[in-house]
Amino acid sequence: MDKRQALQKISSLVEQFSEHIELYKKNSYDEAQLRIDFINKFWKALGWDVENEKGAAEFNREVIYEDRVKVAGRMKAPDYRFRLMGSSQRKFFVEAKKPAVAIKLNKEAAYQLRRYGRSAQTSVSILTNFEEFSVYDCSKRPNQNDSAASARIRYITYDQYVETFDFIYDTFSYEAVVKGRFDKFVQSDTHKRGSVTLDKDFVEDLDEWRKYLATSMARNNHQLSDEEINFAVQLTIDRLIFLRFCEDRSVEHYKNLFSAVSKGDYFKNLLFIFKQADDKYNSGLFDFERDRLTPKIKVDNKVIRTIIEALYYPDCEYEFSVMPVEILGNAYEQFLGKVIRVTPGHIVKIEDKPEVRKSGGVYYTPQYIVEYIVKNTVGKLIGGKSPKEIEKIKIVDPACGSGSFLLGVFQCLLNHHAQWYTDKQYHLKKIKDNPITPEGRLTTAEKKKILLNNIFGVDLDANAVEVTKLSLLLKAMEGETESSIAQQLQMFHERVLPDLDKNILCGNSLIGYDFFDATLNLDKEERKTLEKKIKPFDWKLSFPEVFKQGGFDAVIGNPPYLKLTANNTDLNIWNYYQRIFKSFSGGSSKNIFQLFLEKVVLLSPVTFSFIVPEALLTTESNGTVRKIITQNYNLNSIVVFDHFVFEDATIGTTIIVAQKDTKVKTKVILIDKTKNASLVQAINLMASLESWDVSVDSKTKGFLKTISSSGIALSELCEMSKGMVVKDRTEILEIKKSKNNLPFLLGNCMSRYYYKNDKYAEYKKLEIIGGTRDYEKHTLIPRLLIRRTGMNLCVAYSEKPELIESTIYFLRSNKVNLKFLMGLLNSNLLSYYLQKKLITNKQGFPQVLMGQLEQLPIKIDFTIKKDKSFHDEIIQLVDRMLELKKEELESKLPAEQERLKKQIEYTDNKIDLIVYQLYGLTKEEIKTVEENAHV
Repeated sequence: MDKRQALQKISSLVEQFSEHIELYKKNSYDEAQLRIDFINKFWKALGWDVENEKGAAEFNREVIYEDRVKVAGRMKAPDYRFRLMGSSQRKFFVEAKKPAVAIKLNKEAAYQLRRYGRSAQTSVSILTNFEEFSVYDCSKRPNQNDSAASARIRYITYDQYVETFDFIYDTFSYEAVVKGRFDKFVQSDTHKRGSVTLDKDFVEDLDEWRKYLATSMARNNHQLSDEEINFAVQLTIDRLIFLRFCEDRSVEHYKNLFSAVSKGDYFKNLLFIFKQADDKYNSGLFDFERDRLTPKIKVDNKVIRTIIEALYYPDCEYEFSVMPVEILGNAYEQFLGKVIRVTPGHIVKIEDKPEVRKSGGVYYTPQYIVEYIVKNTVGKLIGGKSPKEIEKIKIVDPACGSGSFLLGVFQCLLNHHAQWYTDKQYHLKKIKDNPITPEGRLTTAEKKKILLNNIFGVDLDANAVEVTKLSLLLKAMEGETESSIAQQLQMFHERVLPDLDKNILCGNSLIGYDFFDATLNLDKEERKTLEKKIKPFDWKLSFPEVFKQGGFDAVIGNPPYLKLTANNTDLNIWNYYQRIFKSFSGGSSKNIFQLFLEKVVLLSPVTFSFIVPEALLTTESNGTVRKIITQNYNLNSIVVFDHFVFEDATIGTTIIVAQKDTKVKTKVILIDKTKNASLVQAINLMASLESWDVSVDSKTKGFLKTISSSGIALSELCEMSKGMVVKDRTEILEIKKSKNNLPFLLGNCMSRYYYKNDKYAEYKKLEIIGGTRDYEKHTLIPRLLIRRTGMNLCVAYSEKPELIESTIYFLRSNKVNLKFLMGLLNSNLLSYYLQKKLITNKQGFPQVLMGQLEQLPIKIDFTIKKDKSFHDEIIQLVDRMLELKKEELESKLPAEQERLKKQIEYTDNKIDLIVYQLYGLTKEEIKTVEENAHV
């Protein structure tokens, strides 16, 4: 049905409703009849397969009708869920009410819809009785006291359907969703102001519950260590969340947890419920042979009641029946970045973990990144294979965190299996141990088999391991009901869920037991302390069945990004990394993600894909790991972004997808802000092990190579240093010059050819924790100052002693005139070269690393008379530029300032022209530089 036909159909429905409106508004005309007469036909006219005429299996239907009824005061789910066929992501909900219900004023119905919509992460949803059509923004946090108008972004009555048809069709039709117009609408700013993401809300609540529990446990159980309290709190919250998910998904009796808070010791009552859960689910989550701690703990009744009440409607804003498990993982990733510490006075502190402080925060991998990586590794491995063939495929995430990638793998496998069985019509067969139900859902036995056969993970954080297992188990419970679980228990005579204790393990993916080969002199206690801290992990001993069949087939994930220095790394670990990892021995900058990449190669999977810092592609310090990868794998694709992938991050990222035994060209893929992926180019990386520069085409690469070969590296002409990193500098810096202090220069005080400062510091008062510490190096003059950040070179001349901060490099030379060098470095040409070849982190906080800066090609050859003439002329023009800049800074008259700006611009252009001649550029090449350089 096209748009014109859709308008005719809806016009007909409007006419029918108008003719008999008094009848329809009577109480006797119920919601079920309204759906048949109007709602279903309305959405069918908009192109949705409401009645499943395509015959899709349950998991694949476009429109899912919710027929659960209200149970024990519980709000039922909205009547319709709309999504694209084959996608698990809900686009929007529609809740229908009978016409006798006044939608415009019904705040309870609006709250119910918004609560479900927000929990399910649908940006908008609709409340309608056909007479009225209300569109709600579900991104805003709902409150049961909100009016019906709160977060309502569109209100239409039935007699306006024809005049507003363009909006309705272009936003909510099947065609609009397929073509992205719906997404464009929900991403608009008109209804996003003041919204807070669900996962951040959930983290706040998790933190609050954690503090309640930890405080009570610390007060009532003085014998517990911090580690034991962390374990007990985490496990208790995990168990409560799992059971609440099961209750809202009708696998457990609704409000079953409330039976624990009626009398007696509430925590002991909870433990009884947990033990009952173990009989049914058999997951490690409820394993009391392993958990010998929580049964001995005392917790205040008031704390248990407060948390349980907070988990239920109306106090709880979350509807766990529709909350994606991925959201839980997102929240837990933030939650796991903190740790409980109890002071000697039994005061509970919730603090960031040391590794989180070092790395600058916790960054959860967005779903579109997970889906891309899974599709291009696991998706290709299983394509065309039967479930029997897939049984042997092993996939691992070596830094699994809260399990986002493993959840993506599990969902991919679930979809593939369900589709394969549906295509073979297993859902219509009456066979013993059928892996798929008549409704088209995989049985829990089949899900269990997939989890145990295919999915593996490792993480250094024991709590993260538990959350990964929790997330996978909850994903396995999706679509189940109390009756389906009971039926399968009866059929298969075994508990529902698998024990994942042998699949998801705690340990250090990078450090094996060979770590202790070089530390034999440690005494027993030292060794025990070190082992507890490091958590060494032997891959072959930990996954014997996997390596018996040759190892893992796919390795995926988002390894940690942490710069490794002698100051932040234990000496024993530092020595181990040097001994084991080639990528650690080479390069000036060492980062833990490099070691993960090298470890993947050692595990030798068929395919692997990581999201890592974009510096991997070009920086010299990553040269060794690039070489290791390219010698063992072909890069199928490199993904670049025009935006930051991680919220609040200041580092750009890239995805690499590698595969053994292929020789295809590397596809360079751009994923833009709308999450759309497009092919940029296909290149052969084998010819260039030194750099995987994918940002330019072959013609530009040739031009850059010509520039590079025409000069010698900057590092051969000068000595370069990085400024100092100072701890708590804001507390030490002064605003007035004194006898004992010196100017303290920050990167933001610099511009091309000049700088100014208003900060001073006494060298002896500075606590220097990185960069150049040597006082003499800081005060030797003359020198050039080069700003580290920005998309262009920014160089100034210094001839007085100053202290230099780490966002500035400074260089001296007795081989070349510094003013000549400054003219070249500030030129359009070298800024263009820098932008195309050397800049890192272009996605948001661009900077040039010192090792890259040292690669800049400097054209200087005094044996060539013409070059000597260019050299001298550049120095004269730079002297003139310095005079003009000084005059401009001192000038107070606008007319004078304008005149000086024109002279500066003229002089700048003159320097550029001579630099072009010095490097021998053609007119076409000059045009390319002028159009692309951003000075």
